[in-house]
Amino acid sequence: MTLDGSIVSAPAQKVAIVTPDGQHLSYATLRSGIARLAAALVERGIAPGDRVAASFGNGAPIVMAFFGVAAARATFAPLNSAYTEDEFRFYLEDIGPKLLLVAPGTVPTARAAAIALGIRVAEFALDADGMPLLDGKSLSDVVANEAVSDTDVALFLHTSGTTSRPKGVPLTHRNLTTSALNIAKWYELGPGDVSLCVMPLFHVHGLLFSTLATLAAAATVIIPEKFSASSFWPTIATFGVTVVSAVPTIYRTLLLRAEDDHAPKAGAHSVRFFRSSSAALPAVEMQRLEARFGVPVIEAYSMTEAAHQMCANPLRGERRAGSVGVGAFVGVTILDESGTEREPGEVGEVAVRGANVTSGYHNNDAANAAAFTNGWFRTGDFGVLDERGYLTLVGRLKELINRGGEKISPVEVDEALLSHDGVIEAVAFGVPDEKYGEAVAAAVVLKPGTTVEEVRAHVATRLAAFKVPTVIHSTDAIPKTATGKVQRRFVAAAFLPAQTQAPA
Repeated sequence: MTLDGSIVSAPAQKVAIVTPDGQHLSYATLRSGIARLAAALVERGIAPGDRVAASFGNGAPIVMAFFGVAAARATFAPLNSAYTEDEFRFYLEDIGPKLLLVAPGTVPTARAAAIALGIRVAEFALDADGMPLLDGKSLSDVVANEAVSDTDVALFLHTSGTTSRPKGVPLTHRNLTTSALNIAKWYELGPGDVSLCVMPLFHVHGLLFSTLATLAAAATVIIPEKFSASSFWPTIATFGVTVVSAVPTIYRTLLLRAEDDHAPKAGAHSVRFFRSSSAALPAVEMQRLEARFGVPVIEAYSMTEAAHQMCANPLRGERRAGSVGVGAFVGVTILDESGTEREPGEVGEVAVRGANVTSGYHNNDAANAAAFTNGWFRTGDFGVLDERGYLTLVGRLKELINRGGEKISPVEVDEALLSHDGVIEAVAFGVPDEKYGEAVAAAVVLKPGTTVEEVRAHVATRLAAFKVPTVIHSTDAIPKTATGKVQRRFVAAAFLPAQTQAPA
């Protein structure tokens, strides 16, 4: 199956996309718009294999643009509209697009970067009927496109750069459709489901789970312009939302505001499960979410290089707090440094394989040599599998804290910090230390009345002394990416200048 329209093969009049501002696109409209845009791109000289960059906010246009570019056998490369001009220049230079698509009157920084690089810019929008407009003009209903191949690269994304400079990740039609269908099957998505997309569509989470998997299941996706805590539950009620996938930051916000927002409890809303991915969900937060909202919370493990989902807790069966579940129709193993598979219970590097996994990074032989071993993709995450195949992550290999030879998982420290009722957010990280090489530090967001001293004393009851943070910074906000992901190296950099080392 490819992304030339066959993945959106629901009945013609079924509603595919809804934006809360009132636009409803049926599957027939979506298919027609895809075909028109693909034909228009071909007429403008976009050839198979060409890349088309795009910078849009969330909404129906970015979904239509993605499918239209893919149907033209070109590659869609979405970019965050919040980037600076210098950031746009970096990404555009790496992508090398023939065209940049933008919404009318938006992203001057992207336009300036594209013009400086000699890249054509076109404005793309939808009219009141959901039909595509290119530079303000309606597109003809003439379709004469070359058949799409499974091996065509449909999507070009960049890694988040958690531990290194962002790397380009090409994903084929086969990668994306495999992932979308895996997700739809794993979560039993069907035509009666309504997915609320609260993640940005320039990111693999929002695009694959909330959108492509939903459309592959002939279901409906609701796409607000951005996540809004105050409108979250009204949107759930208005559209009968059944499925939500988000990062822990969003769920944390919903929990904090639950009483003020009069959030419904079990049986008083339509949601059948919450899914958490793209960042670690502390076990204590999973338990709080399930207790307050009365729905299963399913933690999953995902990466851009795997076209999103790799592991997940089962929808039916044991949802194990603190574990990202089992391979979700994806092969998972643990490798040692030499590439030998480790036994259950032994810690090592998590590796995956499957038709959803990219065949390699863009123009980066060194990264590919390090990432692929005997057909396995090495994720860069440290973890352990048990006898039943449940995976527990320890942390990024480059984020493990080495205190005098003792390897400390920052995830374990996060969990201990968050187990204190007065801690809203917590991130542990390593800092230089003259005696031990590295020491453990942390940044926390605290509830009023909670002190750092109380939190540190609490952690000392749960962890060995060498794992307890020597310094805990209290802050109003912890730095995050546009998708709500915490990058420990950026958190460490934000607090390192003020870091006071523990006494020798």
